[in-house]
Amino acid sequence: MILAIIQARMGSSRLPNKVLKYLGDKTVLENVLVRVLRSKYIDEIFVATTVDKNNLPIISFCALNGYRVFCGSEDDVLDRFYQLAKLLKPKHIVRITSDCPVIDPQIIDLIIENHLNSNSDYTSNTIEDSFPDGMDTEVFTYNALEEAWKKSELLSEREHVTPYLKKHKELFKLNSIVSKTNYSNKRWTLDTELDFQFLQSIFSELYTENPIFGMNEILNLLIESPDIEMINSSIIRNEGYLKSLREDKKLNK
Repeated sequence: MILAIIQARMGSSRLPNKVLKYLGDKTVLENVLVRVLRSKYIDEIFVATTVDKNNLPIISFCALNGYRVFCGSEDDVLDRFYQLAKLLKPKHIVRITSDCPVIDPQIIDLIIENHLNSNSDYTSNTIEDSFPDGMDTEVFTYNALEEAWKKSELLSEREHVTPYLKKHKELFKLNSIVSKTNYSNKRWTLDTELDFQFLQSIFSELYTENPIFGMNEILNLLIESPDIEMINSSIIRNEGYLKSLREDKKLNK
């Protein structure tokens, strides 16, 4: 069984309630969900939110639209993933974040295929940044997740789910998927108002013709309309994780 977990919460210091903002005729979260549903390999999809009452709108949205939802820890996202996975015992887990509303199903399946064919513990296109920010897809085994849950001691390892796996090559078989062309300078994720304006521009150009437009369609659009790319080009990639590293400390057990 391959389980996709989409982590989502309403709280965001720079863009509150971003996952329920609308792009096209769907919320950001639903755009992610319908794209993940296009995967040829994924058997089950859950939205993983938290027990905080501020996330009730996410729970209501999932209930009203027929999406499965799990509530776990607010800050310990690794525990949130593990507690959900422990209920279903999938062989493999796909991690997608809800701030990636243009995630490409073909990229998701590329990562899953490589993971299965290589018999890896962890496969992703994030070990080395080469895909646009917003195409991030991680696949790992249940056993690897459980080991990370048991051993992770730093706050950054609990808040971001997979750092422990990527840091321990001696324990896990890692598989890095790298794009033939380096697109790491492209930012297609949602974390700020400028990101939202960028994504609105992308959706206004591409969504009506094909709601599941992919990476190549966006690249072609940006060649034709380079000004769109300038909207959010000043924002640093992986700023949230870098902040966690700066504030890192060991957890008391």
